[in-house]
Amino acid sequence: MSNPRPRLVVLGGGFAGTLAAGRLSRRAAITLVNPRPHFVQRTRLHQLAAGNHEATENYRKLLGKGVELLVDTATRIESDTRTVRLGSGRAIQYDYLLYAVGSTATRRSTVPGVEEFAYPIAEYEHARHLRNTLANTDRDAVVTVVGGGLTGLETASELAEQGRRVRLVCRVVGPTLTENTRRAVRERLSALRVEVVERARVTRVGPDGLALEDGTVLPSAVTVWTGGFGVPELARSSGFSTDSVGRMLTDETLTSIDDERVVAAGDCASPSGDPLRMACQSALPLGVVAADTILSRIAGEEPAKLDVGFNGVGVSLGRRSGVVQLHRRDDTPTDRTFTGRTAAFLKDLGLKSAMAGLRTEALWPGTVRFFRGGRHPVDATVPAEENVR
Repeated sequence: MSNPRPRLVVLGGGFAGTLAAGRLSRRAAITLVNPRPHFVQRTRLHQLAAGNHEATENYRKLLGKGVELLVDTATRIESDTRTVRLGSGRAIQYDYLLYAVGSTATRRSTVPGVEEFAYPIAEYEHARHLRNTLANTDRDAVVTVVGGGLTGLETASELAEQGRRVRLVCRVVGPTLTENTRRAVRERLSALRVEVVERARVTRVGPDGLALEDGTVLPSAVTVWTGGFGVPELARSSGFSTDSVGRMLTDETLTSIDDERVVAAGDCASPSGDPLRMACQSALPLGVVAADTILSRIAGEEPAKLDVGFNGVGVSLGRRSGVVQLHRRDDTPTDRTFTGRTAAFLKDLGLKSAMAGLRTEALWPGTVRFFRGGRHPVDATVPAEENVR
């Protein structure tokens, strides 16, 4: 009698988890646990907030045959019994577990008023709430976006292009970008009439505005807070070794250093304590590597080590413009930058290609390929929210 197909549980239906589930569907019985019944394109949440995109996709188009979608939330992983406890009270068992819970917005801020009066945008529900709020806000009212990272730049530009009065408050415009790319971003923000307040630190947020460290008070009808990215506490609370942020510590095959039956991928993985940049561009290849690691273990073979290459960073600055900063394979920037409509086209093409990759892997498991050639750690001197995309 042949051995039964191994039971595989995938926690998280983002880019990494969804692609991995499709890749594994040829060899295992898979349960994908996700808190929502639809796939969320987090890279388009600024468009959702502005009313320019729904930022969702039907899982039926993205999951391979034999992949069961379970809409629920994991509350604990019990590795000794290979059991996942769920928020509904259910428990599911696994032979292998793929930990791909991604990153999330954490609103634990020391700035008074952020919890009560600022609007985050890192989650689907947050973006929907902001969209509804903006729909009921006068277009001449000031909208303040706090944070000069990629999310802040895209949100400010998207809203300003609609004719809204937008102010961007940040320490630095695009801290992960080169000076040439920043210059192009500033020019676009100026063309959109975005008021940029740089080298500023917010000390308080209120219902009608915000205060800065130098005593300046800025009126604001709606304040959007783009800082505070983190990862879920599930790995840490379940007793797994994590880095200081809470990412699961793995070896270079993405296998947990605590349990060879557990493999991590995406924003929540920290291979050798040296995580990749939080981005769709990282999540997809990490999903491939994690799936291949599990397939190797099922076959009794030694998994291959991580080898992921990058090609750049794309920032949409409204629907008609953007910047694309080309990178070397190790994720260090070059001096080459595309701007304007060309960059907007390239950025949108990248997002569409990512979704096409998920659909392709669901139909033909094992076909998706990615850049190789080295990886570069996240810059520890830059706040986590500035590295996200």
